[in-house]
This record gives sequence, C-alpha cells and structure tokens, in this order.
Amino acid sequence: MPWKASGATDLPLADSDREWDGDAATESMFEWARKGDEFKPHRVRLGHFAYNTDDTERESSYKLPFAHVINGELKAVPRGIHAVAAVLEGARGGVDLPDDVIRDIRKRVEAYYERMGEDVPW
Repeated sequence: MPWKASGATDLPLADSDREWDGDAATESMFEWARKGDEFKPHRVRLGHFAYNTDDTERESSYKLPFAHVINGELKAVPRGIHAVAAVLEGARGGVDLPDDVIRDIRKRVEAYYERMGEDVPW
C-alpha cells in the first residue's frame, strides 16, 4: 500500500481538556467529508497524519487521527496529538508505516507541540 504523510499543521486547537476518541474523530471527519453523494477525501486527510493513496474512501485507508469536527469546524485535539506522539514512540504496538512517512509525520507532530508550547517526547 502506498502510504503518504498528511494532516494540516495549521488547524485551530481544541481545548486542551477535550477528551480523545480516535474512532469517533475519524467518524466525524468522514461525515464532514460527505456532501450528499459526493465525498471529499481531502477533508479527511486534513485530520489524519497518514493515508493510503490507493483507496481514499475507506476508513481503513487513514491512520493516526488527531483532529475532530467540533461544531462544524475541524480542530486539532491536543490529546489526539499526544496519542499520535505516543504511538510514534512505540505505544500500542507502534504504527506500520514506511520510515520516510514516519519522519514526515514527526515533523507535523512537532509543529503542533510547538504551537501548544510543549516539548515533543523524542
């Protein structure tokens, strides 16, 4: 599967105390990306740090969600970003992605940590 790094680094941040549920976040983005019969995969890519370029309409083609649609607006969730950083460090078994994609994702995660005024765990 050809995986690529994705995820906007300029999304507004949600409140730092907002709970995180990656499955619910992905679901919210898929709902947000569907407009009638049309599906806009670029919207889903904004809130996931990796996607499979072969099949952008399946939820399983996206990994490492970090954002959630909140009141109609996609926002980066600090606890989601923390969860992704932990997975990149091996938590929950890590993530199966090519090394170059992981390097690109780390840069994106680092951008959010800087915006949150926190040090990355690596």
